[in-house]
Amino acid sequence: METAELSFSRYFVVMNLLQMTIPSSEQFTVNSLERPVLAALGGNVELSCQLSPPQSAEHMEIRWFRSHYTRPVYLYKEGKDLYGETISKYVERTKLLKEAIGEGKVTLRILNISADDDGQYHCFFKDGDVYEEAIAEVKVTATSLEVQILIHPPNTKGLLVECNSEGWFPQPQMEWRDSRGEIIPPSSKSHSQDGNKFLLLRDSSHGNITCYLRNPVTGQEERTSIVLSDKLFSWDSVWILILVAILAVLLFFVMMPSVELQQREQRRCCDWNSPCLIGIGIVFSSMCVIIGLTITLHHRNRVPVSDRKFQLVSMYLEDMTVMVWVLMVFITMLISLVYFRLRGFFQI
Repeated sequence: METAELSFSRYFVVMNLLQMTIPSSEQFTVNSLERPVLAALGGNVELSCQLSPPQSAEHMEIRWFRSHYTRPVYLYKEGKDLYGETISKYVERTKLLKEAIGEGKVTLRILNISADDDGQYHCFFKDGDVYEEAIAEVKVTATSLEVQILIHPPNTKGLLVECNSEGWFPQPQMEWRDSRGEIIPPSSKSHSQDGNKFLLLRDSSHGNITCYLRNPVTGQEERTSIVLSDKLFSWDSVWILILVAILAVLLFFVMMPSVELQQREQRRCCDWNSPCLIGIGIVFSSMCVIIGLTITLHHRNRVPVSDRKFQLVSMYLEDMTVMVWVLMVFITMLISLVYFRLRGFFQI
């Protein structure tokens, strides 16, 4: 009996000694920053995570990865940095700071930040069968100090202005404001805008306009203004003058022979078949056809303002409009000349 009790006591002591000498995997959690870490494009960023409760992580597997566990950004295992399994583009741009690894804290430093580095990073700790992770988020930002407003050549649709600024990340929020500092709404009848980058103005009622750019992450703003002269909106007057000139040409070349024929026939102007009324009818019909064709041509232009082909299509429509006007004037003059000559011939 005493021998059995002595054996049990020895077994109990040996088991206690084994538990003291063999490390066991304890439960833990991983903590990281809850808010996103801002990183300037081309700069460096550091992401830290900490074991809780604090304990040594030198013997653990520490893995930083993006969306795929098997494609780590950085891998520390069995006390070594393993670069063979790391994504190639991160091999020379990452470093694991292990000064506080004895307390369970590690920091991943990423160098030369690019736009592709934006997003989430998983900090993964594994000790035997126990593992936990935390997620850190990087927000890459870049702001350009150079903002330009480009003025495209005016056309029949109005004056197209464009706000250009490269080097932003993420894409900036953009808005246009008038001389009173009020936002020019997309529904404004005096303009139309597409994607905010382009603004099509049809008159100078807004005075000077300002392009505002804002980084949605940092809130940093940049702006530039431009004063628009009334001379830039004189294109409509040019087209009106061209129409008046066409009307004058038609009246001269159509009404002159009709008046001569009217005098020869000695008819009253109020007669429905008088040459003067017919001449006026020809001129009126020609102008209606010219205006109708012009409206039809320009309504077929469905190219959005933001499309690079917008200016090209607008110039093409302007050229086509002039060609149609010249052709209609020629056809009208020819028809009137033939009609009045034949009518005068048969009345001799």
